Amino acid sequence: MSHPTRRSFLQTSSALGASLLLTGTRASGNIKGANDRVRIAVAGVNGRGRAHIDGWRSQKNVEIAYLVDPDKNVLANRMRELQEKTEGPLKCKAIADIREAIDDPSIDAISIATPNHWHSLMTIWGAQAGKHVYVEKPMSHDITEGRAVLEAQKKYGVVIQHGTQRRSDRGVAGLHEALQAGNLPRLKVAYGYCCKPRGGIGHQQVTSPPANLDWNLWKGPAVIDDYHKNFVHYNWHWFWKTGNGDLNNQGTHQLDVARWAIDTDQTHPVRAMAIGGRFQWKDQGETPNTMFGIAEYPNGQQVLFNVRNVNYEGYRHQVCNEYYLEDGSKITGEGKYKITRPGSDVAEDLPLPTGKVTPGGHWGSFLAAVRNNDPQLANGNAADAHYGCVMGHLMNNSYRLGEKVPFNAKGGRFGDNADAAQHFLKLHEIMRDGVGLPEDGTEYIVGPWLSFDSKTERHTGDHAERANALLKDDSNKNFRFPAAGQV
Repeated sequence: MSHPTRRSFLQTSSALGASLLLTGTRASGNIKGANDRVRIAVAGVNGRGRAHIDGWRSQKNVEIAYLVDPDKNVLANRMRELQEKTEGPLKCKAIADIREAIDDPSIDAISIATPNHWHSLMTIWGAQAGKHVYVEKPMSHDITEGRAVLEAQKKYGVVIQHGTQRRSDRGVAGLHEALQAGNLPRLKVAYGYCCKPRGGIGHQQVTSPPANLDWNLWKGPAVIDDYHKNFVHYNWHWFWKTGNGDLNNQGTHQLDVARWAIDTDQTHPVRAMAIGGRFQWKDQGETPNTMFGIAEYPNGQQVLFNVRNVNYEGYRHQVCNEYYLEDGSKITGEGKYKITRPGSDVAEDLPLPTGKVTPGGHWGSFLAAVRNNDPQLANGNAADAHYGCVMGHLMNNSYRLGEKVPFNAKGGRFGDNADAAQHFLKLHEIMRDGVGLPEDGTEYIVGPWLSFDSKTERHTGDHAERANALLKDDSNKNFRFPAAGQV
C-alpha cells in the first residue's frame, strides 16, 4: 500500500482509522497498522515529562514502556504515580540511561523532556536507531546541534516532532496561510512576547551531588565543572551550559509562531541583535530576564521579540503574538483574531478559514505521523523546529557578545529601524517606570548586529569569529556530538 500524502491525509479524518503498512525507512517496523500499539520511552520525568506521561496515556493503543531519569527519587515517584493510574501490573521499566531504551528493538519512539542540553543528542541517537522522536522545545541547544538533528532526520527518515503545540492549532495555521497566500495585506513585522513573571534564584554553593542523582548522566554532553543545587531540577534554564534563558524556553513557542508567519521561501534571518539585562535579582543566573531581540530576513520581513520576567505592581502578563502589516494594520489574538485597520482604534473580528494541520492535537498528530511512517505529518517537524530555534539562538548569541551601555531610551542600536526603536521604547518605559530601574547607575547589555549566512549557517562580517565560536558548545568526551555530515 502506498503512503498517503499530507494533503490526502488531511482531506479526511478517516485516515486515522485506516490500516497503513510501514515500509521503506529505517524506522521501527513493529507497527503494522494505524490501530496497533506504539511503545514509547519517556526521558526526563521531573517537570514537563509528567505532561508527556499523561499525554501518551490519553491516547489509544500507546504503551509507556520506559521512564528514564538520572534522579532515582524522581523516577520512583513517577513510577508510583503511573502505577496508581494503571490497572493491573505495571509493565513500564524505570531506567537512568536512555541508551538502554534506544537499544530495545521493540521501542517505536522516544519522548524527550530533559534539560535543553540533552535534546539534540538524544534525538540523534533515537533517529540512528530508527526510533521516532517527540522532543521538547527547544529542539537544539545551539545552532550546530539543530543542523545535525535535521540531517539525521533526512538520513534515517524517522518522524521528529517538536513540542510547539501551537503547530497543531488550526486557527493559527489559518491566519498564516491567509498571510502567505496574499489574502491579507503583506506581513511586515511578526512580534512575539514571552512576558511571564519569574523570580531570582539566589546563590547556591558548590557541593557534591546528592546520592540519588547520577550527575554524570544528568550532565551528559554539557561541560560543567561543579554541581550546585541551582542546576537540578529547574533553574538549569538560566545557565548557558544547560539552558537558553526564557527566550528559547517559553519564548520558543512564540518565536516559532512568529517565524511561521514569515513568507514560506525564507529560512534563516540574515542578521539579528538583542539588548537586555538580568535586572534587580542579583542572583547566580546568567541569562537575561529582560530582552528585546530583532531578526531580519532577506525579503525585508522582521521578527521582533520581547522577554520580560521581572515582576512589579501592575505587571502585564503577555505570552502571545502580534502581526504588523505593511498597510498599517495590526492583528492580535491566538487561533481567533482581531484586526485594527489603519486610522482606527477599534479592533474588529477577523474571520478566517481554519488551516491545514494533522488532526488529533499534538500528541495525536505525532502518533498519526508514526503510524503512517510519514515525517511530513508531524505538526512542527525538524525543519520548522530548526529554523525557529536558530532565530532564538542568534538573538541570544548577540546578547552574549554584548557590551554594557547606560540604561536609557537610546540604548538600542537600531539604525534607521523605526519599528524596532518604537517597540524597544515601550519596553524601556516599563522597566524604568514600572519596575523602577533608575537610569542613573543601571546598564543595558547591547549585543552587536550579527550577520548570518543561511546556506552555510555561519556568521560573516564584523564579529564573525566570536559569533562562530558560539555555534556549538563543547561536549564531554563520553557524549560526543556528531557533526551534521557524520550522523
